[in-house]
Amino acid sequence: MRVLLVEDEVNIAGALKQALTAEGFVVDVTHDGVTGQWLATENPYDVVVLDIMLPGRNGYDVLRNLRTQQVWTPVLMLTAKDGEYDQTDAFDLGADDYLSKPFSLPVLVARLRALVRRGAPERPVTLTAGDLDVDPARHVATRAGTVLQLTAREFAILHFLVRHVGDVVSKAQILDNVWDPTYEGGDNIVEVYVGHLRKKIDAPFGTESLETVRGRGYRLRAVTAGNGGTGGTGGNDA
Repeated sequence: MRVLLVEDEVNIAGALKQALTAEGFVVDVTHDGVTGQWLATENPYDVVVLDIMLPGRNGYDVLRNLRTQQVWTPVLMLTAKDGEYDQTDAFDLGADDYLSKPFSLPVLVARLRALVRRGAPERPVTLTAGDLDVDPARHVATRAGTVLQLTAREFAILHFLVRHVGDVVSKAQILDNVWDPTYEGGDNIVEVYVGHLRKKIDAPFGTESLETVRGRGYRLRAVTAGNGGTGGTGGNDA
């Protein structure tokens, strides 16, 4: 199993290489993001261990560039940070796993082996539903090539819906996944934002992709501009 380790702290990199080699991995090491990205694109690694805080090019940019170049090698991110949003950023960019320093070597080895077993299926950074594209890393959504002007909340709802394209999702599910856990208001707020979202992603393009399923919630359909059909039940009665 061939591993690329991109870690700027030389002592940590040396210790990890020694430990992983003892576990049967073949390990290449580099200490900067630019070289790490080049190695990852030029060689068939089974897994990449990528630090976030790197000289030359940070781990987020390296990961984004790899996925943009359709390099789907599994990536495990390493960082001294442990914030919730750091993990979210990593996964949005296409990371497969995440460990905060300090970490247990047996845990790292187990996770690397699990990633190798899983392989490298394609994981496009941009999510699509018909001609609707959502790029969570760049926080950009487009329909038929036109950039949609969405608020942060509208974008978060659309991101959730496009991840579940074709499925019915309830107001409660949207609240749980988009609103802060401390929110104590009613679920009618979801109706308000869905209404705003329809006016931006459907109305200007002659589509009806965001439909209400009465008594159950909402469903985002994969349709294209000008060919949206009339499958929605309309209104905010969910």
